[in-house]
Amino acid sequence: MEISTPGRICLFGEHQDYLGLPIIALAISLRINLSGKKISGRVIHINMPDIKEQKKISLDDLDYRDSRDYFRSGIKVCQNEGLRFSEGFTCKIKSKIPIKAGTSSSSALVVSWINFLSRMADDSVKWDQKKIAELAYKAEVEEFNESGGMMDQYSTSLGEMIYLESSPKVRVKIINTNLGTFVLGDSGEEKDTMKILDRCKLNQKLVLDKIYQNNSEFDIYKKSQTLDLSILTENEKKIFNGLLKSKNILELAHLELKKSNLNKRFIGNLLLEHHQVLRDVLKVSTSKIDRMIEAAMKAGALGGKINGSGGGGCMFAYAPTNPEKVAKAIKSVGGKTYIVNSDIGTMKIKEV
Repeated sequence: MEISTPGRICLFGEHQDYLGLPIIALAISLRINLSGKKISGRVIHINMPDIKEQKKISLDDLDYRDSRDYFRSGIKVCQNEGLRFSEGFTCKIKSKIPIKAGTSSSSALVVSWINFLSRMADDSVKWDQKKIAELAYKAEVEEFNESGGMMDQYSTSLGEMIYLESSPKVRVKIINTNLGTFVLGDSGEEKDTMKILDRCKLNQKLVLDKIYQNNSEFDIYKKSQTLDLSILTENEKKIFNGLLKSKNILELAHLELKKSNLNKRFIGNLLLEHHQVLRDVLKVSTSKIDRMIEAAMKAGALGGKINGSGGGGCMFAYAPTNPEKVAKAIKSVGGKTYIVNSDIGTMKIKEV
């Protein structure tokens, strides 16, 4: 059995999904492949040659070894859904998705793992992509009480371009618009995803809690409201206004993406505006990533932004024309580049 799952970029709504606000994300044509077969015994052997690691897991010992033990959490989540595994597997994982760089390599792995496990169970099932996303979120976020939202799991599982709302209930739609080509640029800078997520989530939630306490009618999901912001410090006002600006940028992008005659330059400008909030308000960009975006723009890109939680990792440039020239420009300032397009979601590609 072999499962293939895409990575993703977040177009709009970065650092907002964990607040229950919408996001727009795009699955990209860099994928992870997980292949495996059943073996006798109750042990799972996992070979990950890309990172030169191997894992050995007993089905009779699923106690977590660390705070992100996704292979064991995936098995537990599937067992909670009624799946049983009387035999072990041998598995191999190969990926073209940049690792720890903001392109959902870990979520693509968990989605692949859930998809694989469902088909390898004693009584195999074929869950739809939304179900796989839901269970991947449980395995990756809920099991370890982490700060992330649902974007990564739904985007990599469903594929294409999605609009996702996670509050007050999960609602996801495919946006059938062809944006064309993007250039993903990996800065090579290491990032601490959980630290950045915790900081940004805490800062924004503290501001929102203050506003709710003094504005009983306030609803973050409504568009226009009269608020008393006098209780906020100047920095808190900056955070709140940045949150509203990013929310407004997403709403404008969503309206534009539904048009039959898409204004690609407008979309590019919105990406840049979103990046400015992430850079100047949430402080998640880096000087190198800013140089990569600047080089891309000078080479003809229509827009771009940092991708993922930030603090390093990847950026992307929107380059529906001349992506090779944009890629060359990003390389000239030290980035590793990938020319990507939209791609389909998790799928079984063959029997092994």
